[in-house]
Amino acid sequence: MGNVVNKVTNPIQAMRGKKRKREDEDSDCNEEINDLLDKSLATPKRKKLISTAKYIYQALFKEERNSDITVHALGKVWHLHKVYLSQSPYFASMFNGSWREADEDYVHIEIVDPKITIESLYSVFGALYMDEVVLEPREIVSILATATLFQLDSLIDRCAEVMIETSNAETAVKYYEAACEYGVKSVKQSTFNWLLVNLLSLYYKTGKWLRLISIELMELLVASPDLYVMQTELSLYTLLRYWMYLKLHPGAEEVGASEEKLQYFANRQSSVAFLNTPKGKPFEKCFRALRLHNLLNHHVDIRVLRQDNIIPVEWMHEPLFQQWNSMLLVDQTLDKGPKDVDEKLFLESCIRCGRTLPENEYLKWRWTGFNFGLDLILISDTKTLRVKRHHRTENERLLSLQVKRQFQIRVSVASLNDLRQIKHQQTTAIQSVSLDKNEEAMLIMFDKELTYPLLISVNMLVVSPPRTSPPSTPAQTAGPSSSSSSRQPHRRDEEESLDAGGNDIAVSS
Repeated sequence: MGNVVNKVTNPIQAMRGKKRKREDEDSDCNEEINDLLDKSLATPKRKKLISTAKYIYQALFKEERNSDITVHALGKVWHLHKVYLSQSPYFASMFNGSWREADEDYVHIEIVDPKITIESLYSVFGALYMDEVVLEPREIVSILATATLFQLDSLIDRCAEVMIETSNAETAVKYYEAACEYGVKSVKQSTFNWLLVNLLSLYYKTGKWLRLISIELMELLVASPDLYVMQTELSLYTLLRYWMYLKLHPGAEEVGASEEKLQYFANRQSSVAFLNTPKGKPFEKCFRALRLHNLLNHHVDIRVLRQDNIIPVEWMHEPLFQQWNSMLLVDQTLDKGPKDVDEKLFLESCIRCGRTLPENEYLKWRWTGFNFGLDLILISDTKTLRVKRHHRTENERLLSLQVKRQFQIRVSVASLNDLRQIKHQQTTAIQSVSLDKNEEAMLIMFDKELTYPLLISVNMLVVSPPRTSPPSTPAQTAGPSSSSSSRQPHRRDEEESLDAGGNDIAVSS
C-alpha cells in the first residue's frame, strides 16, 4: 500500500516543483519589466507642443499683440517684437548697440534691392515667429534677398536647398545670377553644372531661356572643358550665333532658330567681321572662348565661318598654322600622339564632343572632321563604351600608317531626371590609349545607377599640343588639338549631305 501512496505523491511533488519554477521565472520576468518601466519613467521625453508655435505666430505676428517695435518698409508697417527680431544680427546690432533705434519703438528700413518685395518681407518676418517656413519656389529669390539683408544664415541655407531642388530650364539662369549676387556658393556651383549639361542639348530649342544668359556667364560656359558639347564645336558656334542674335533683337520671336535668324549675319552688307564692329565687340570674349582649332577641320565648318563673317579671319591664322604643323609631324611619324600631357594642358587643348544615347541598345558612331589620319569609332552597348581605331586597307593612303597611335581621352556620362537635373554622373580619369590598326579598348563600364537616355561627353587629344597658348586666343582655348573626331574621306558622300559639318555619323555594324 505504501508503494501505491508513493507513486501517487511523487507526481504531486513534481507538480509543486514545476509551479515553484514557474513562480521563480515569473518573478524574474516581473523584475525585468519593473526595471524597464522604472527606466522609461526616469528618462525625460522632449515633445514639441505644435500649438505653442502656432499660437505665437497667430497672436504675436498675425494679430500683432503686445508689439514693442514698429517696422516700416516698402510703404508697409509691421507691429513686431524686438525679442523675435533680435534673432537677426541686423536687428540685434540695431537694438543692442549705440544706434538711435535702440531706444525707440519705430524703425524705418530703406529697401534699395528691387528683388525684395512686401511678400518676401512678410515671409521672412513671419519665419522669426515660427519654427518652420513655407518657401514658394517662384518667390525664392526674393526671400533669399530678404534673408541676406537681415543676415539670417539658417534661412539662407533653406533657400539654397529649395533652389538646388527646383533648378530647371526656366530657373537655372535666374538662380545662378541670384547666387552670384548674394554669395550662395552651393547654388552657384549647382546651377552652373546644370547649365554645362543642358546648354547645347536643351537651350538651342528654347530661345526665351537662352537669351537670359548673360555675356559673362556664356563666356564661362563656352570656356569650360566640362561643357557637354553635343556633336562638335560647330554646334557650340551655331548656338552662340543664335544667342547673339537674340541678344541683339530683344523683341524677336523665341521659338526656334528660323532661317532668317540663321542667315542674319551672313546677309550683312559689310565686309567687316561682325566682332570687329561696335555692335559685335561686347560678344568678343564669348567667341574667343571657342576652340577655333576644332572649327577648322571640316570644309563645311569653314564655309559656314566664312559666310557668317562673324569671326575675324585673322583669328584663324594661328590655329591653321598649328593644325598644318601637327599634320606634318604626324605624317612624318615625328608625333605618335600625346603622352603624359598634364591635366591642365589636356583640358585646355582637348576636343570636346558628345551625343545622346536615347535607348539601351548597341550603337556605333564617329564624329565628323579631319582627325590627323586617325579614324576613331565609338561603340556603346548595354554596359560599356569602347573605342576602335578603324583602319580599312582601301583607305590606307588617307589614314595614318603608324602601326600604333596613342591618344588621351576622358569620358563623362550623365543621366537626368524630369527637371533635367543630374541623377547620376560618372567621369573617368584622363586615360592614355595606344591602339594598333583595328584594335579596340574599353573606355568606361557604366554604373548601374545610370538610366537612359544617357548624355555622353568626350574630351580627347590625338596630337601633342603646343606648350604655349596662341596669341590670338585666351589660355583656355590654347592648343592645336585635333578636330571633334574623324571625317574620313571614304565617308565624304554621307557628310556632304549634312547641313553642317558638326555632326556625328552612325556606323553600321
